[in-house]
Amino acid sequence: MWFVAAILAARRPIERLVADTTLPADTRARLRLVLEARDYAATLGLEAKSTYTKYADVGRDTLLLVVTASGADCICPVTWTYPVAGRVPYKGFFNAADAKRFAAGLEAQGYDVNLRPSSAFSTLGWFNDPLLSTALERDSVELVALVMHEIAHNTLWVKGNVAFNESYAQLVGYRGAEAFFRQQGDTALARRAADRWHDEGVFGEFYTRLIARADSFYATHPDSAALRAGKVAIGRWARAEFEGPVAAEIRSVRITPSTDTTARPINNARLVGITLYRTHLDAFEAWYQAHGADVKASVAALDTVMEGVEGDSAWVRLEGTSP
Repeated sequence: MWFVAAILAARRPIERLVADTTLPADTRARLRLVLEARDYAATLGLEAKSTYTKYADVGRDTLLLVVTASGADCICPVTWTYPVAGRVPYKGFFNAADAKRFAAGLEAQGYDVNLRPSSAFSTLGWFNDPLLSTALERDSVELVALVMHEIAHNTLWVKGNVAFNESYAQLVGYRGAEAFFRQQGDTALARRAADRWHDEGVFGEFYTRLIARADSFYATHPDSAALRAGKVAIGRWARAEFEGPVAAEIRSVRITPSTDTTARPINNARLVGITLYRTHLDAFEAWYQAHGADVKASVAALDTVMEGVEGDSAWVRLEGTSP
């Protein structure tokens, strides 16, 4: 917790930094963009509160490491419970050595484990979350999308369903960024934001197919040798799909075939982490379109529908009340 305390102690008001002519012009411009995105988020009905009104330099490239774990023969995440967030399928560490030690312990127990970096975190509006130097390195679209995404968590958080919350925030992030740049008259960046949201949907569909294939395989209850071979085979299929049909649909980046011929097995924990942000994105997009392709209307309606809802009931409520 000392690192969190250090971050909070290092916070400086962004408005003052924007006015500080001793700072590089590019840094000031990006900080100004954050404030403008914050103000626009409020017009969309998002509860900006004091999120991203301050900035903190964390003094390193990686803010924290996030550990996810799953059974080796099932897409069944290990979860941890926290007072506000509820049950979540990941655990964050500001100390890299602690994260690696914790991950190694899970691997020793036979779990699939994945360790990934994160450049931001949210206290769901309970504290004055600062913009961190690790996030400022993003391009303009990703920076605005991040602002919208994190503020979306202040507005709606379904306890015990992280995949719903993160996927909802992805919608708000990219569709919010698209609306923000459009009202600024920047059609190129608005299109880029829309393309990235489109690509998230393509990735989401791909991982849905991948997990369905994995689930079918695990349902055969393979022995250890068959499990290893089967995970390699599914990994080979996934790579072919990703570099073929998926690459053909992607708009914002170019996916080129890898020259590495090594067949890697799928990692269930990595799939858990990836899909947290890409679950039922089609349902969220349908909700958005049904509410006039308007972020403000979509957010307000969803906030009302999800009042008092917890856990997987959120998916039932989302799909059952779609116009």
